[in-house]
Amino acid sequence: MTIIYSSLNHALRIPLATEIHSRPFLQLDASEIISHLAVYGGNEFEPASSNAGWQHEILAALCSHFGAAAPSVESKYFYYDFGQFRLKWECHTEFATYTFAKRHEDDLSVADAFARMPLFQIPQQWLMSLKGKIMVAAHVVCDRTGGTAEAFALGLRPVFEGNILVGSQVLQGGELWTDFAIQSDGFSRFVIRDVGMRAQQAGRLVQRVLEIETYRMMALLGLPHAQHTGPALNAIESELATLAATMVESDDALIGKRAAPAGEEEQALLDHITRLAARIEKLSLENSYRFSASKAYFRLVNARIEELREVRIEGIPTVEEFMDRRLAPAMNTCAATASRQEALAQRIANTNDLLRTRVGIVQERQNRQILQTMNARAAQQLRLQQSVEGLSVAAISYYMIGLFSYTGKAAKAFGLIGNLDIEIGMLVPFVAVGVWFGLRQMHKRMHVG
Repeated sequence: MTIIYSSLNHALRIPLATEIHSRPFLQLDASEIISHLAVYGGNEFEPASSNAGWQHEILAALCSHFGAAAPSVESKYFYYDFGQFRLKWECHTEFATYTFAKRHEDDLSVADAFARMPLFQIPQQWLMSLKGKIMVAAHVVCDRTGGTAEAFALGLRPVFEGNILVGSQVLQGGELWTDFAIQSDGFSRFVIRDVGMRAQQAGRLVQRVLEIETYRMMALLGLPHAQHTGPALNAIESELATLAATMVESDDALIGKRAAPAGEEEQALLDHITRLAARIEKLSLENSYRFSASKAYFRLVNARIEELREVRIEGIPTVEEFMDRRLAPAMNTCAATASRQEALAQRIANTNDLLRTRVGIVQERQNRQILQTMNARAAQQLRLQQSVEGLSVAAISYYMIGLFSYTGKAAKAFGLIGNLDIEIGMLVPFVAVGVWFGLRQMHKRMHVG
């Protein structure tokens, strides 16, 4: 049974299966000249949204000039043989690469090959449309010249304008030579010599070399951010240290003296540390993507160098050694700046928490003082109430005795009692005690309720 019906497949099966084949290397003979451009078109804060559309427009303009059909806007890879040269185009998150390849005669010298690069076939108007966007511009010559590596290196000195060469035996059949410098024509140069490479090895080697150069430059984009961020972090650290010292110096005053106005200085400190937190957050937003991207590009550079399987040529530094000496310190600077930025943000957060805790303690102390004042006032009111309570007993007793006297007068008029004054006088203590006892019972019931 064969699965030929699209309805049987998951919607992503075919795209995911073809993804691994979406960026094939160029099919190169040993005698090739290659021009490579990496065009940066991304926005550092929204790289994906701002890069792809612009890169497709640039590619479409190039295809239109030569009368070729441009790929769809969803395409990430494009290959086309224009006759005079072959183009391999790849669109990445932040940049797109344009690799132009052309065969040359076997007897052509390396210096003459660099003078006949396929980029000379590209219209100048199209190149000018890339103004301010070229991140990498490189020429590669694939050569079959025989002889020893030492003799070949001596012949390359004029090609690389006297710079110190970096080279090694790679892939057990080739040699890679470069200086990783931008020459007077504005291009970096690479020479790959075939001393026994197998079929298809040249294309894989060229792709790895160009990826090393491209990813190296993209990784270094984080270095200016790190250099610019350093003084800003120094200023924030200095202000944070001053703020912490102010907090320490105010401990005695905070513990011993403050009352109602205790929150004024703490509020000022809180405002200050809030501004510091906002500044470090702004730096994080500006740098976090760039530092993460540099870290990822650096890993790719190291991976591609490992794939070269370099073998040292005596007296010549290898690509791995060159990157360890030149690129690794820059990446360490970016990593250290990123770590310092995160650590400083955490210190600010800790200081902010500590300060808020101190403000909370001051507020609790003020609340306790308020409660103590309220308790004192409540006690005074209770004592006043107790003082007034005696007067209340006398007043109520007086009115009740008055009522009883009227009742007694009526009873005397009917002859029921004799001496009214004696009866009223004897009744006063009992009424007063009864009123006092009644008020106490009422207070008890109210207290229980």
